[in-house]
Amino acid sequence: QVQLVESGGGLVQAGGSLRLSCVVSGRIQGGVETMNWYRQAPEKQRELVATIESGGRTNYADSVKGRFAISRDNTKNTVSLQMNNLSPEDAAVYFCNIRNAWKEFWGQGTQVTVSS
Repeated sequence: QVQLVESGGGLVQAGGSLRLSCVVSGRIQGGVETMNWYRQAPEKQRELVATIESGGRTNYADSVKGRFAISRDNTKNTVSLQMNNLSPEDAAVYFCNIRNAWKEFWGQGTQVTVSS
């Protein structure tokens, strides 16, 4: 059974930093092509924040470019999101997501709260 467990969320002041981590366990048939971080704020749609492909190429939402950095460790089956210069607009539940051509899996989410 595939499980994704996020950690690292919490309360931070505006301008501060947090590092989210997601540990993936279980065997994924076909491997993992992309590892992603999404977020969902209250009464808003879930949005893609950052993506890292198996080869290491990354992509970011415009709202986080230059502030967030996604990384992955294939040997440890982890994906991380370094978030700097946080603002109240970044407050949301952050979800880890992995996918290949056939399936995708989600974590349970971790809350990020940013005080102004």
